[in-house]
Amino acid sequence: MKKLLLTAFEPFEGEKMNSSLLTLISLPDAIGDFRIIKMEVPVIFGFAAKSVIDSALKFEPDVILCLGQAEGRKEVTPEKIGINLKNARIPDNAGLEPMNEEIVPGGPDGIFTKLPVWDMAQAMRDAGIPSSVSYSAGTFVCNDLFYSLLERFTETDTQVGFIHLPITPDQAASRPEPQPFSLTVEQMAAAVEEAIKCIR
Repeated sequence: MKKLLLTAFEPFEGEKMNSSLLTLISLPDAIGDFRIIKMEVPVIFGFAAKSVIDSALKFEPDVILCLGQAEGRKEVTPEKIGINLKNARIPDNAGLEPMNEEIVPGGPDGIFTKLPVWDMAQAMRDAGIPSSVSYSAGTFVCNDLFYSLLERFTETDTQVGFIHLPITPDQAASRPEPQPFSLTVEQMAAAVEEAIKCIR
């Protein structure tokens, strides 16, 4: 059985939960052709990527798939590209707030994932879960991790991907102003399972 390193982020910005972590916890230990290796990742520029790269070198997965929370998105969105930019709108969990800096100095401006993101999005829609391909993973720690992994493993057989998830209904209800877009953990877990089944 092939190995898939599946990561999700810890809570950030004073939150008590993160929809990506809740989804990761709810997923089974085997999906399709893959044994799933689960990992919680810190919301810290640079350190998130280092921790996942270290785990990948240890476990030698065939695929690294990262999950992240994207409040305001109304769909589950596989990311097509990581960009060589960190530009924080808020401090990360270590208080770092880089502005207009390259992730890898001199690296490519952007790197595309090799995962079948359009097939993944279609499979999620076929399962009744709203999904579309995204062409921006932002400029916070999610993109920092995604781009760093793409740059590190682009010349290897390890495939790298990233999926952004909406917030949960509980998170939406906790906001001072109504948040119209949310999905249940069960819906997001089902979406991630469908996405993983598309990976060959």
